[in-house]
Amino acid sequence: MYQRKNANGNNSSSTTSTTNSGNMYSRTGSGSYGRDLEGGRGVGRFNNDTNSNILEQQNNDRISELSEQVARLKGLTIDIGNEVREQNSLLDQMGDGFQSTRDMLQGSLARIGIMLETSSGKHMCYMVLFVVFVVIFLYWMMTYKGQSGA
Repeated sequence: MYQRKNANGNNSSSTTSTTNSGNMYSRTGSGSYGRDLEGGRGVGRFNNDTNSNILEQQNNDRISELSEQVARLKGLTIDIGNEVREQNSLLDQMGDGFQSTRDMLQGSLARIGIMLETSSGKHMCYMVLFVVFVVIFLYWMMTYKGQSGA
């Protein structure tokens, strides 16, 4: 406890009431100041508790919203990861398909080169006729079958 001097110059304790009725720290004074201070503290404490409860509730609501958004983002990233893995496997399959097609074309070109070197013009005529027939067939397929709506 600390001691303070009142208006008379005497030392008094802060917890005891003084005889001076004009003392603003007095709780026994005839004015309504003491009651307003007590009532104000109680209402202020209630308001502070209410405000803190409201703020805490708002924080909890925002935390739950954030956790929902994090859960959605987690699901989205998992879905993106799965999609990337599927597309990578498709790209690998396409790469393998292109590699096998390239190998076939290289083999075919090598055989055509060998055939051109060893055989006469008769095989070359057959080859040209075959290519012309394939081109005409593809043209016919695109023009007449394409118009039927299939």
